[in-house]
Amino acid sequence: MTLNDLKGQKAGICVSGGLDSKTVTRMLVDSGVDVVCFTADLAQPDETDISAVVEKMAPCGAETVVVDLRREMAEACFEVLACQAMYDGGYWNSTGIARAVTVKGLVKAMQARGCTVLVHGATGRGNDQMRFERYTNVLAPEMKVYAPWRDAGLLKQFPGRLEMVDYLRKAGIEAFPGGKKRYSTDANLAGLSHEAEDLESLETPATIVTPTMGVWPDKAPDKAERFCVRFEKGRAVEINGEPMAPVAVMQAVNAIGGRNGVGFKNALENRIIGTKSRGVYEAPGMELLSRCLECVYQATMDRRALGLFKTLSALVAGQIYDGRYFDPVTTAARAAVDVFAAFASGVVAVNLYKGNVLFQSLTQCPASLYNEADSSMEASDGLNPVSSQGFAEIQSVEARALAYAGQIRGVDS
Repeated sequence: MTLNDLKGQKAGICVSGGLDSKTVTRMLVDSGVDVVCFTADLAQPDETDISAVVEKMAPCGAETVVVDLRREMAEACFEVLACQAMYDGGYWNSTGIARAVTVKGLVKAMQARGCTVLVHGATGRGNDQMRFERYTNVLAPEMKVYAPWRDAGLLKQFPGRLEMVDYLRKAGIEAFPGGKKRYSTDANLAGLSHEAEDLESLETPATIVTPTMGVWPDKAPDKAERFCVRFEKGRAVEINGEPMAPVAVMQAVNAIGGRNGVGFKNALENRIIGTKSRGVYEAPGMELLSRCLECVYQATMDRRALGLFKTLSALVAGQIYDGRYFDPVTTAARAAVDVFAAFASGVVAVNLYKGNVLFQSLTQCPASLYNEADSSMEASDGLNPVSSQGFAEIQSVEARALAYAGQIRGVDS
């Protein structure tokens, strides 16, 4: 779509309150388009008051609606954790899963206001353009999508931030280009992603990022902090002995993990469009809960279950990244994960020390497959070591057959 195609349509624009959002909104208003602005409350840790977005957008001449998606975001965190769905470099794709939550929530709100077009401010070089559009396509196929920063006319009119500022000032809207940033940040309850600007150079250290959710490991306390979590069917329901709802759980573990330097990742990821992108990620709560849940999974899954689980985990991670969270294959994979998660109940205790998550204990895990007596190297009432003789002899039949057939490498002929 181009700007001309919006004539006669009612557009819902996803806004953040920044310079781009103000420019596009005002430009649509000036072009005679019926516009309503929408912003999602995802419990962003870098946004102390989401209503500030409404104030920032007010001078642009369009109403701004805040859609509370905090519970939906927390549920998404739990779903991703159950799947242990980490993307390239083993990082938590907080932005990817947030787009699924955001578009689902905002499309519903836009349709309630009679909007027929979703407008997003993603650039034509990244992943978010694909995510915004694909999620709109699958959730509301009748809605159209307008991407201003792929509109050749708009790009010519606004080649840079100074042109945006000048345009807004002529409309009586105060705006500032801002100083050169060292990187850009996207935040939600699951974590923060930092990319672009100085981080585009692989010679730039990850530590130029100033953490928002905690501290770098070397700045964490010199004393370990004990942390305890209870899982029921793969879901964290109790933190340090206190029952909590999902939003409160995520906020608590973000604070605890953050202050102990947990959850930083540097990744050189493979973008949807085929290019590579460098990012630095903060996800202290996701990393902390994941490491603890992993302890329960290790106790409750046999070798073949764990192998299938890892395949499902990688599949779901890729689907989230590609903007395909609601696709049938993702739904099927998550349903399979739920089979394994149904047994993942237990209490895990760890010590947190300068970015490390150190296992202390796993208790109250009724579905655990671990039997201390069977596993002991000492005399016990468990597995009779003499019984292994028969198993070894059976294994030897195949081993010798391979050797005699000349199929084993490294054997002298």
